[in-house]
Amino acid sequence: MTDDSHEAGGSALEWVWPIAFIACAAWAVWHLPSYMLEWIPPESESAFDRLSGQYQRTDVTPNIGGVFGGFVDIIDLIALIGIPVLGFFGVRSVRRAHMEHFEWNIFDKLSVFLGRVTMMLIVLLLAVMIYEVMLRYVFERPTLWANELSLWIAGFVFLLAGLYAMQQRSHIRIFIVYDLMPRWLQRTCDTVSTLLILGFTAGLIWGAYGEASAQFFRWETLGTAFDPPIPATLTPMILIAVSLVTLQAFSNLVRDWNREPEIHTAADEIDEDEIAALKRALGETDDV
Repeated sequence: MTDDSHEAGGSALEWVWPIAFIACAAWAVWHLPSYMLEWIPPESESAFDRLSGQYQRTDVTPNIGGVFGGFVDIIDLIALIGIPVLGFFGVRSVRRAHMEHFEWNIFDKLSVFLGRVTMMLIVLLLAVMIYEVMLRYVFERPTLWANELSLWIAGFVFLLAGLYAMQQRSHIRIFIVYDLMPRWLQRTCDTVSTLLILGFTAGLIWGAYGEASAQFFRWETLGTAFDPPIPATLTPMILIAVSLVTLQAFSNLVRDWNREPEIHTAADEIDEDEIAALKRALGETDDV
């Protein structure tokens, strides 16, 4: 049965939290060198000078003094504090849409909130691309940053969308043999597949952690005119996202353990609510 407290029909505030979360996260990511210089400065003087030079070139508010007398200003501090605060209220505010999976726990709600964040990132990505097209082909004044910013946002969208897909069980699943199995064998297959995900994640972290850590702490950038820190942010984010997907897979395994077996058909791909909404939009009725 469904949990009515998570049904669709939440207020617009459900979408305000993800937008505010993105704003704080974007500011904090762009100014991450300030936090590093303030609290975990590089050991070598040359690395410190290099990171300090990078930060001075990209600081959006260079005229605001540091809160602690160093690099972190009041806006940096507000953005950093805002991430967990907005995340907390965002997770509490999510409501289930009609087509979404109906069983929720706290980790499911976190995954759905990050799904909402991903949806807003797609809107932001579209806005950046439209802005660039207008400037390039209408005003003939292309930007130096729109293409790389689009790639940067798209990277986060790709990684976070995987977590939402796992929570919704909308990743690629082949049921033709699975549906023929008895329930105990289905549970065995579910356990094996989850352990395989765990093994992949462990191997990925084992092999890539060193490089991801090095790219992050040296704040490796793309080396272009805009010079965004895509390697420094997306490489560690891959490990974080894959770890979250693995935790969600285990959450799904526990959640689905005692469920009755399901028989999957082609009709499962049809969303009746979506079809009804399209008919209303086209002015059609069931009698037509």
